[in-house]
Amino acid sequence: MHERLAQTLTALERRGRRRTLAPIRGIDFSSNDYLGLASSPELRTAVEDALRRGLPVGAGASRLLRGNQEAHVRLEAAASAFFRAESALFFSSGFLANYAVFSTLPRRADLVVYDALIHASVHDGLRSSHAPSVEVPHNDATAFEDAISKWRAAGGRGVPWIAVETLYSMDGDCAPLAELTAVARRHDAMLVLDEAHATGLYGDGGRGLASDEGLNFEGLAGVISVHTCGKALGVMGGLVLGPRVVSDYLINRGRPFVYATAPSPLVSEAVCAALEIVKTQPERRARFHRHVAFAAEALRAHTDFEPSGSQILPIVLGADRRATSLAAALSRRGFDVRAIRPPTVPEGTARLRLSITLNVSEAEIDALMAALAAEYQVLT
Repeated sequence: MHERLAQTLTALERRGRRRTLAPIRGIDFSSNDYLGLASSPELRTAVEDALRRGLPVGAGASRLLRGNQEAHVRLEAAASAFFRAESALFFSSGFLANYAVFSTLPRRADLVVYDALIHASVHDGLRSSHAPSVEVPHNDATAFEDAISKWRAAGGRGVPWIAVETLYSMDGDCAPLAELTAVARRHDAMLVLDEAHATGLYGDGGRGLASDEGLNFEGLAGVISVHTCGKALGVMGGLVLGPRVVSDYLINRGRPFVYATAPSPLVSEAVCAALEIVKTQPERRARFHRHVAFAAEALRAHTDFEPSGSQILPIVLGADRRATSLAAALSRRGFDVRAIRPPTVPEGTARLRLSITLNVSEAEIDALMAALAAEYQVLT
């Protein structure tokens, strides 16, 4: 068995796709700590205060046994109020939250139509689901509608589900939410929105892109949103927001919830503090958007690459080794930039994923873009 594993690793090495864990070094252009909260004194103080009040470090059990701590209940109440949802359910990661939604909620008679670039957690959840699923081209609202219509014409009688990310983690572009909402309304579909990279940053008060003014969810069968807590909120975990019946059903049938030890109460306290920062410090979000706009202009000024319109700037290079070589060159210059290769992204689209956060200054952003231009010229 060991030899078989080693052979697979050797094959990955030959293709330039073997993953290894690298230490943190250099200026941060790779994390998802968009608002710079992960190391903030506010979150540190929230955890210290919780410890002084006697909160346990661990929950000690699943939520259905003795792990349902007051801190979890407080966070879910705060999250449902902040995101203006009927209920919230807290998971230990965004991955598990997505996995629970898609492995538990769609039924055998339903159809899940999902975007080609949706996160791996959704793919894994669907593999454990009894519901059939169909992949459609990225951001093609017409393809979603056609897939549902074809299924109905073939006798489909269940509930159609539409699954998208509101802001895509590797391309940095946004889903056509208005068009998808119209499709969902016409077909009485459930709409599941992964707001991972929009939470705390976009929409009304940082509530996500689905909260943008003018987006009307009336007349839909239902909307479920997943907000991760380990990106702009700076902590960890995932929140499923939606109708109360969804939370109750996941509590009863969602195996990733039922059989998992509950998240640390300290994490819940930190997420509560992060939501309060997003609510009461809009200037932090405004500074983030100024950074994103500055990075877009710097990218245009120094290179021929086009910005995505968000904090995620993909530098698509094609071949795996081109991406790893350029990332290594930038690392030698003191910038933490990571290469992203298949299967995380489609074949032939290996890239650098530049991530703009409040952990860097405008001068550092400009320096990165200048270094990128110089090293790209060497590469070509």
